[in-house]
Amino acid sequence: MFLVCGEMLFDFFVEPIHSSLPRQAAFKAIAGGSPFNVAVGLSRLGVEAALLTGISTDFLGKQLRQVLEEEGVSTRYLAPVDASTTLSLISLDEQGIPHYSFYGQSGADRQLFPSHIPALDEGIRGVHVGSYSLVVSPIADTFYKLVASVPQDLLITLDPNVRLNVEPDLAKWKKQIEAFARHAHIIKTSEEDLALLYPHEDVATVACSWLRDQCQLVLLTQGEQGVSVFTRTLGNWSHPGRSIIPVDTVGAGDTFQAALITFLVEQGLDSPVALELLGRSHIDAMLAFATEAAALTCLRRGPDLPRRHELSQPNTKLQPVTS
Repeated sequence: MFLVCGEMLFDFFVEPIHSSLPRQAAFKAIAGGSPFNVAVGLSRLGVEAALLTGISTDFLGKQLRQVLEEEGVSTRYLAPVDASTTLSLISLDEQGIPHYSFYGQSGADRQLFPSHIPALDEGIRGVHVGSYSLVVSPIADTFYKLVASVPQDLLITLDPNVRLNVEPDLAKWKKQIEAFARHAHIIKTSEEDLALLYPHEDVATVACSWLRDQCQLVLLTQGEQGVSVFTRTLGNWSHPGRSIIPVDTVGAGDTFQAALITFLVEQGLDSPVALELLGRSHIDAMLAFATEAAALTCLRRGPDLPRRHELSQPNTKLQPVTS
């Protein structure tokens, strides 16, 4: 089972305003949040997943719990909190790129304290952390304590997923991400995030700095341009993207993350030791799988992540690298 750590909220998508009713605004509410999407994505792809976060006792919190249960995501690590559910308003530009406004400074998903950290079940094989839960208190301190203390045989993955409209302080984002990066084995980030965090630094330089600790693999997603790969022992290269006409890109990065983890689980490579056995063929196959999954999400409205049977790539195991 993979333990996904981070926010859970409701996304309110702004519907086009009808010209005859300019004083009205219509919304479509969908359960979301980047870590929430990753957990759901894992479950839909056939990987057991649980979500660790604070959950409101209000009616929206109860609905979020119900969604997780229906999606097959374990709710045993949710911490009930007497606070409101975080809301996110999303509008899409003409290219389908989302723009966010968050309402949840005291939201339940932030109110996770170190005392809420449970004893991890022996079935937990990995931990994923990401998004604004890395920088807002008290949940950021809670998750840092978690990743710094988990057994060394657990795989830790990180996706910064910067949201400046939640925390506008880039220096804080950079400090927190660098702290979490020291404990991560795989870091997946977007070119937009890296441009925000390190506007004057070379991408390879940043990636190599992350690889100095226990990180084995840094992946920089670049949309249709593909993925830049940085490894500790195999060098660096680019993996091609897919040319599509997206409906929107909401949830694409979360889908990509869930698919990365799924590939490693299916291949029996979901451990820090196994990562050292990855050859370039493993990584390219993993990226092809993740790219296909993300492209499928982009062809749908909203964060409608794919299920395993919708993806063409078989789960036949590749031979590990032994030398």
